[in-house]
Amino acid sequence: MNVQPSNGKVSRSHAEIDERSSSKPPSSKPMPALREFGAPAIHNVNWGGLKTLYMKEVRRFLKVQLQTVWAPAITTLLFLVIFTVALGREGRTVLGVPFSSFLAPGLIVMGMMQNAFANSSFSLLVGKIQGTIVDYLLPPLSVIEVMTALIAGAVTRALCVGCAVWLAMFLWPGVQVSVAHFWAVVFFGLMGSTMLSFMGLITSIWAEKFDHAAAVTNFVVAPLALLSGTFYVIDRLAPAFQLVSQFNPFFYVISGFRYGFLGQADSNLTTGMIVILCVNIALAAVSYLLLRSGWKIKS
Repeated sequence: MNVQPSNGKVSRSHAEIDERSSSKPPSSKPMPALREFGAPAIHNVNWGGLKTLYMKEVRRFLKVQLQTVWAPAITTLLFLVIFTVALGREGRTVLGVPFSSFLAPGLIVMGMMQNAFANSSFSLLVGKIQGTIVDYLLPPLSVIEVMTALIAGAVTRALCVGCAVWLAMFLWPGVQVSVAHFWAVVFFGLMGSTMLSFMGLITSIWAEKFDHAAAVTNFVVAPLALLSGTFYVIDRLAPAFQLVSQFNPFFYVISGFRYGFLGQADSNLTTGMIVILCVNIALAAVSYLLLRSGWKIKS
């Protein structure tokens, strides 16, 4: 059975369709939003993505909380026991309080800062090593949103460790850790944890293996923390070492945090607040520029 071709009719039909489509004025109505398919529209801030990344960071350290929360609390408590037994005998007092009560606030905030650094320095680094860095790059999140979620997750871990250490010291006999100035505890605790979170984020961007992050921990974070007046007041140091301590931002965090518990500090609180704020702003700017450039993150 022969079928006659109808190329002419088909051509005319296509031409008419093209003409009608071309002659139709462009619609002023926007395309249907993706929310019709169950996806919310993103306006100025991707709150859903920001919350998701934050919860990812929190659940990551809570899954191994025995290692990330309770182990640092026990280690910090051991510092208190050892130094109290070694140096706190015969009723030794510092700043008018027993040595154990003087030591406790510094140990609490030191544990908070070290764990904030550990959390943020692990986030992007493990992604680069395991090849899952795309999980941070592909989602529709801005640089500020990614940075905010990572820093918030690290600060949350610091708060968990701080609360665990405070509870352990509160129950420990002979240690007074009642709060005298709540605002100082909140401000210096949060600012100190944020400062180390930014340092950890910068380390996570720069490092290419775990040895690099461990080197920063051992040769930068640990010396600054141990030489920050946690176990002594800087008035007993030589003038040259007192000057060096005043350039250590850890010193202002620990001194201000201790003021929140004891009502006394060995530094000027206003100076300490200004120094910590300036350091945090500088670290935030560096973190933002590195994340935006994709240095050592994007191939």
